[in-house]
Amino acid sequence: MKLPMFVVDAFTSEAFRGNPAAVCLLENELDDDMRQKIAREMNHSETAFIQKLHPTDSFTQSSRFGLRWFTPTTEVSFCGHATLASSAVLFHKIKNMNPTLTFVTLSGELKARQAEDGIIMDLPHCPTHHKDVKEVQDLIKLALDNVLVQDVHYSPDTKFLLVRIEDSYGRSFLENLEVNARDLTKIENTGKVQGLMLTVKGEGGGKTQGYDFYSRFFAPWLGVMEDPVTGSAHAVLGSYWSQQLGKKEIRAFQCSPRGGGMKISLQDSGRVDITGQTAFVLEGNLTI
Repeated sequence: MKLPMFVVDAFTSEAFRGNPAAVCLLENELDDDMRQKIAREMNHSETAFIQKLHPTDSFTQSSRFGLRWFTPTTEVSFCGHATLASSAVLFHKIKNMNPTLTFVTLSGELKARQAEDGIIMDLPHCPTHHKDVKEVQDLIKLALDNVLVQDVHYSPDTKFLLVRIEDSYGRSFLENLEVNARDLTKIENTGKVQGLMLTVKGEGGGKTQGYDFYSRFFAPWLGVMEDPVTGSAHAVLGSYWSQQLGKKEIRAFQCSPRGGGMKISLQDSGRVDITGQTAFVLEGNLTI
């Protein structure tokens, strides 16, 4: 059996930057064990599987699809960059004719639509609440050593821990910070944390003023040491920074070695729009 397969760099317009995701188109059902084997073989932080909801559906004409995401080790319930990559495959490679696509996922229905500056994803708004530093001090100590921490929040929806470092550190410091991600699972093994977000305030919005905030994301609990650019994390970070900055339109940059940026817009409906660009790097068929 041959399965159409694409590799798309998300949250970038340049190849080999942003966050790569594999995207597989499924005409028929594929068991979970095989999906996991494919994700392990592709070895990206996420492999997305787009599936027709009905046998008579068409990848070109239909507007609703099933969507699931697998890391090399496990299935996840929410992934932004692989949703962006999946949307790009349908819009730009398959030439889907619909202005908006709906994906039925473990996180409910996610929508994507085309815009002049990329693809806009309609994602869940993931609020955070303040967390006592003492409850996670060992984890923070391992990740940051003696770096000064300004705030700690937690997202129960995603199980992501948000650690904001002092504003004075800035982007360069966060970019060069060495984090022992592999040992984080030894400190936190209760299942309450599945991702660690490190973030720092930026210079401001607008293309000339730079970004509103910067971040890095680590998820060894999901088999991903450091994720290059993380859409789901920004559904959390967008909620936090919107409150901190008092604004609903935010520009963000995840400063991993690959790096990638996005626009975040908090909606009155309780959802969040995240806009990103994509670059295609591989197209072919997977034989199983």
